[in-house]
Amino acid sequence: MTVPVTLRIRMALENAIVDGRVQPGDRIDPDRIAAEYGCSRTPVREALQALEASGLLNVQPKRGTFVAKLGIPELMQRFELMAELESFCARLACRRADRADHDRIAASLDACETAAHSGDSDGYYAQNTLFHQAIYRAAHNPFLEGETLRLQAVLQPYRRRQLQAQGRVLTSLEEHRRIAAAIRAGDAQAAAQAMTDHVLVQGERFRDLVALMEG
Repeated sequence: MTVPVTLRIRMALENAIVDGRVQPGDRIDPDRIAAEYGCSRTPVREALQALEASGLLNVQPKRGTFVAKLGIPELMQRFELMAELESFCARLACRRADRADHDRIAASLDACETAAHSGDSDGYYAQNTLFHQAIYRAAHNPFLEGETLRLQAVLQPYRRRQLQAQGRVLTSLEEHRRIAAAIRAGDAQAAAQAMTDHVLVQGERFRDLVALMEG
């Protein structure tokens, strides 16, 4: 089946932002995208509008379209909400996860282990995303999963920067182990708390993120 050009453009830009190839604050050039895809400005404009609605882009009249760059207060508000959404996903997963869900969580945790111990921070970043998404899916609430995925996409460039802090990958891995163990044991309270502690940015992690954003 042929993928519509608008969707292809949207997916390519979304992946570029999430993967860090396009950074917060970077300007998007619609003419270059239209030339690259051999299309008119219409599908490009539609793709950019969809990404603006999702929070990944910011359209500034008479200036252009830019990758959204959140200030510290806005960023912290979103991390607070993300912690609640992911905590709820973990809590539901304790009650609703089936064998396939547990297998997905275990497989993604194993992949995180491999990437972390090989010093592959980019690989860990990718597997970290899949680990979290496996838990969203295990909640068996498609609306919750969709909303959490949308906010995850907005925060991915900043989560990637968090992993650049010294020692953060191994700390993140240990937190993953605790979350997975609690879900496997069906301990909803422990799973929710472990996920909140993992996602919420505070203390030294907050200072590290601010330093990385300003660096």
